[in-house]
Amino acid sequence: MAVFGMVSAVSSFIKIRYLLDKAVIDNMVFRCHYRITTAILFTCCIIVTANNLIGDPISCINDGSIPMHVINTFCWITYTFTIPGQQHRQIGTDVAGPGLGNEYGQEKRYHSYYQWVPFVLFFQGLMFYLPHWIWKNMEDGKIRMITDGLRGMVSVPEDYRKERQDRIIKYFMDSLNSHNGYSFAYFFCELLNFINVIVNIFMVDKFLGGAFMSYGTDVLKFSSMDQDMRYDPMIEIFPRLTKCTFRKFGPSGSIQKHDTLCVLALNILNEKIYIFLWFWFIILATISGVAVLYSLVVIMMPTTRETIIKRSYRSGQRKEIAGLVRRLEIGDFLILHLLSQNLTTRSYGDMLHQLCGLLGASRTPSAPSTLEMNPISHSIYPPAELFGGKETET
Repeated sequence: MAVFGMVSAVSSFIKIRYLLDKAVIDNMVFRCHYRITTAILFTCCIIVTANNLIGDPISCINDGSIPMHVINTFCWITYTFTIPGQQHRQIGTDVAGPGLGNEYGQEKRYHSYYQWVPFVLFFQGLMFYLPHWIWKNMEDGKIRMITDGLRGMVSVPEDYRKERQDRIIKYFMDSLNSHNGYSFAYFFCELLNFINVIVNIFMVDKFLGGAFMSYGTDVLKFSSMDQDMRYDPMIEIFPRLTKCTFRKFGPSGSIQKHDTLCVLALNILNEKIYIFLWFWFIILATISGVAVLYSLVVIMMPTTRETIIKRSYRSGQRKEIAGLVRRLEIGDFLILHLLSQNLTTRSYGDMLHQLCGLLGASRTPSAPSTLEMNPISHSIYPPAELFGGKETET
């Protein structure tokens, strides 16, 4: 029960937050990194440190001349090993277990990663949260401040809704074409997500001795092989039975060597954790790469931006949307896109309708509107008094 209590503490990363309380400042792929992946890694970290699931992480046997707790501690804090050349021999007749045969003249594979698994998992969780932390600090609560009072499906008086919409439009017109730095920060953090997952794949591969890259494909091949001929690749990477050598001085002062067999019960969990992480990292790297390519297309092709706006502003005519996009830079488009995720369909549609009229009217000589007569501020962050008089903390 203690384990489930600790795991529940991680649930804050993936809980559903109401739009009224939390402004949306990113996309679903972004949230897969800092909410889902971070929660998965922290949960795995808690599981591998919970001794009540598997008992002692290592249990060694010897001839009885050395106290059991001494052998267990020594083999845990140093390393154990297997013999790769003895992996595929007949168990019970040729070897005592996979990789546990005669070691003389044989290459040894040392296993010391198991003592570092919880630390590496925790560090990876921090790595996947880092891009969101950077973006959140660079974003500085801008969307939350702009959409305050209009987020979610909350019902507000009509005059209040129009007042808030007018303030948003005023800010957008005053700061037009000054949000490119804001969009650069967003796309940089999105690229950082993709780089981060690739770095994590190579880091885990190095951590497991170069066996992680093909780990998932090897397990899939294993599941399709004949029952009598197949060999479990998970046992080779995460052996459950290993050897450990302990040396001490004998009664005459000579060095005595003691070979012990150690049961690594922790590897029962490790093999399941890392096969899941292999598939998850591959999926995450794929969708993150697609997200980066999609953002690149949005930056380079204005017609893509028209399609995105049309999807949220269904009542708009394609001609007026095209005219709007021509007047907007990529930073302005990103602001509008994030607004579409935080405002109701009605509020967003009304706001775009007014923007199309204002930006379209500004292309031809005409009497200036009230909004156009206001002094233009080029700050990329909205003044606090414009959206409520006092800036709230991030």
